[in-house]
Amino acid sequence: MLPLLNGGKPIEILLVEDCTDEAELTMDSLKDGRVRNRVHWVEDGEEALAFLRRQAPYELVPRPDLILLDLRLPRMSGHEVLAEIKRDPLLKRIPVVIMTESDDEKDIFRAYDGHANCYVTKPVDMDKFIEAVRSIEDFWLTTVHLPAA
Repeated sequence: MLPLLNGGKPIEILLVEDCTDEAELTMDSLKDGRVRNRVHWVEDGEEALAFLRRQAPYELVPRPDLILLDLRLPRMSGHEVLAEIKRDPLLKRIPVVIMTESDDEKDIFRAYDGHANCYVTKPVDMDKFIEAVRSIEDFWLTTVHLPAA
């Protein structure tokens, strides 16, 4: 049985990822992890903001405890999503982990300037990718005290 944190409820994670294979691999890695969680997946930045603001069709979704955000997204970039999250007083305390292929210094600086909580470059190797997701889980879901909704 996986431990429960968050007042006995599963940790709610919003995964913002346009690549189906990477999203499924991330969700599978988190499902097999040490902490009970529920992952909600959206495929672009506009969907992410609708989810976070509980706009149709997301009126009944829970508030995420953690956001895993890719930078390269259709319709609205991850940088734009991050800026919107951190501008919104109701959302800005939700930790945002940038999880992307880009190791470009400009992207890294821009993410931290936008108040990302951490920046993880996705490894190309599948085993290393799973290891990276599990290290995110170990730190953000077992070590860090997340703010209450």
